[in-house]
Amino acid sequence: MTTLRIGTRGSALALAQTGMVADDLADATGVTTELVTITTDGDRSNEPLSRAGGTGLFTGALRDALLAGECDIIVHSLKDLPTAPHEHLVVAAIPAREDPRDALIARDGLTLADLPAGARVGTGSPRRMAQLRARRPDLEVVDIRGNVDTRLGKVTSGELDAVILAAAGLRRVGRTDAVTEYLDADAWPTAPGQGALAIEVRRGDEELVAALDHLETRVAVEAEREVLALLEAGCSAPVGARAVVDAGLLLLSASVYRLDGATKLTSSHAAVWPEDEGDPSREVAASVARELLDAGAAGLTGERP
Repeated sequence: MTTLRIGTRGSALALAQTGMVADDLADATGVTTELVTITTDGDRSNEPLSRAGGTGLFTGALRDALLAGECDIIVHSLKDLPTAPHEHLVVAAIPAREDPRDALIARDGLTLADLPAGARVGTGSPRRMAQLRARRPDLEVVDIRGNVDTRLGKVTSGELDAVILAAAGLRRVGRTDAVTEYLDADAWPTAPGQGALAIEVRRGDEELVAALDHLETRVAVEAEREVLALLEAGCSAPVGARAVVDAGLLLLSASVYRLDGATKLTSSHAAVWPEDEGDPSREVAASVARELLDAGAAGLTGERP
């Protein structure tokens, strides 16, 4: 293969992070790369994420292009990727994770605690909406869509007092200067897999990108995503998760919210990692999911305020 064709969405963020993957692949393997831009259903729709179909919204067209041979690999934001395994495709590499936290961008350098009552805060994420309502029920939460610059522009124009975005995306497009507060990942758990990229290939082509796989990142994000799968919740469900590898342990905590912020269920467990037998990601996720389901999590993930 003389040139590796990499499928990507056409947003500034998608192009930036796919460009990073292309550069890393070239450095690791010497391969020449070419970006193939693909428009997804999520790019065409202005519907709120909670009503736009959720699963596969930003990934289906990329996968179709890969299966059709229009590209050789595709790059996703892992948090957008459905948790169900694909019959013909496999996530062959998950590079080292970027900052998984959420970031607040507010007028006048304000923090979340400093925003005045009635301030308008924008997000397109049901999980962030629920967290905002739980932390600051006196704020007005506004459902928004759009790319990074569009969302930041709603603050600079005065349409909104603040927005919440993923820190990783802001770093990748060079806009961390706008951040007024990084939200603590333990107290404010983010979407399963947030901050990580997934490089997907046709089964049998795993060696094309194997050099970019980061084992500690993979075991952590697989634990987070396994909780989501066991809860039978989509990637737009109000579920936050955080997994880290520390001192020989895989630590996982997950929270499920009711969308009005009135209820929050949390569970935390740990497993030994690495270990010779078993799958610590699945084991720790099963313990967390079982505890959440026993506490009534299934009744929260599909509710609307």
